[in-house]
Amino acid sequence: MRYLTAFALIMVTVLLVPSVNFSQGGQNETSRGVAGGGISVAGWTGKIDAKEAEAGMTLNSAKLAKEGDALHVITGPAVTYWNPANKASGDYTVKATFKEPKYMNLNNHPHPYGLVIAGNDLGTDQQSYLYCAAYGNGKFIVRGFGPAAFQMNGRGAEDPAVNKAAGVGEPVTQEIAMSVKGGKVECAINNKVVAGYDKAEVVATGKLKSTDGVYGIRFAHNTEAIVTGLTMTKN
Repeated sequence: MRYLTAFALIMVTVLLVPSVNFSQGGQNETSRGVAGGGISVAGWTGKIDAKEAEAGMTLNSAKLAKEGDALHVITGPAVTYWNPANKASGDYTVKATFKEPKYMNLNNHPHPYGLVIAGNDLGTDQQSYLYCAAYGNGKFIVRGFGPAAFQMNGRGAEDPAVNKAAGVGEPVTQEIAMSVKGGKVECAINNKVVAGYDKAEVVATGKLKSTDGVYGIRFAHNTEAIVTGLTMTKN
């Protein structure tokens, strides 16, 4: 009986140990730190998601490096990167190309990466921003923080414009653009608008403070991609 009681106590203890797994689409996967991580791009900074920080991850658990004119990102924890000098206001379009050199090379299910706009109070517990990100399996997600997370297209949606990798370990490239124009906020992937919202849908209590703000990039955990052509133009 004493042995059974001890076994029961051990099982209860195991069940109560906090998990460092993060769920996405019902699939669990542990965020893994990146060797030689940190930010080595002048002027740039970032913030990992709160749950990642609670699990002991830091900005040094992911990697942002510059390779020629490209930004090379490897995660690690889910993270948002930005340069405070990169600001947009009024009507504008932010765009960039994301190449996942080896689809799902760091994960066991597809993870998204994409653009951030309308960033305010970034790096604080009150930060707000909106992002549109693509998966290498033909899906995309539009989501924000204000400061709590809010969904714009649920847990993601599929669109034929979003490129699909030929298979695990194969390359896949997405051109992503986010625009603010004439009272509308839109996301285009590979030159097709895949989602659009009235400003009032995203600028509201618990969502964005404004569509004006800093722009940058956003990566889910355990993901690698190369970013080129990050630019902002006025509409």
